[in-house]
Amino acid sequence: MIAYLKGEILEVKEDGAVIVCGGVGYEVNLAHSSALELTAGTERALYVAESISPYDGTVLYGFLNKEDKELWLLFKTAIPNTGPKKAMEFLNKALRSVADFHNAILKRDPKILTGIFGFTAKTAEKLITSLKDKMDAVTVQGESKIKVMDEAPYMSGVMEALTALGYSAAESRRAMEKLYAEGINPNDKIENLIKEALRVLKK
Repeated sequence: MIAYLKGEILEVKEDGAVIVCGGVGYEVNLAHSSALELTAGTERALYVAESISPYDGTVLYGFLNKEDKELWLLFKTAIPNTGPKKAMEFLNKALRSVADFHNAILKRDPKILTGIFGFTAKTAEKLITSLKDKMDAVTVQGESKIKVMDEAPYMSGVMEALTALGYSAAESRRAMEKLYAEGINPNDKIENLIKEALRVLKK
């Protein structure tokens, strides 16, 4: 069983790559966010998991580190009706911030899973139910990226205004996250906050 590959990246695709090891090119499926970190012509190491498909034969799934592979395996084994491709979709969303995904599951907070990570409400509940007693075993990399904004004045009003204008909850939340990262005053008038959020969304 192939568990690790190290070689030159021959080709990078939207959700995968071809890595050459010992003169053999291996096609590996990756999370989209992981594929974006690879560059053709450079040497890279990938952790790998194999999956046997009745239609495609042996399929390789690659990960930039051991922790990502462990999280993917958890998705695949702990969440009902989740195959390797669906587990990779879940991983791609969780990689936005593994620390915050971890906290959202432990706190059983579906709003974070839907608003920040883009899961549907049904999937968020499914993730919480399946993983709430298993996330302590997951190695968490990096620090939390999500700032606590819900207690800020006018926050709910800004979010409601943006969604009323046709933006999704995830888009609205990400716009506010960016403004907070830029140092916007959370106590500013709601009109100014909405104006600044729209500036970000229209870029």
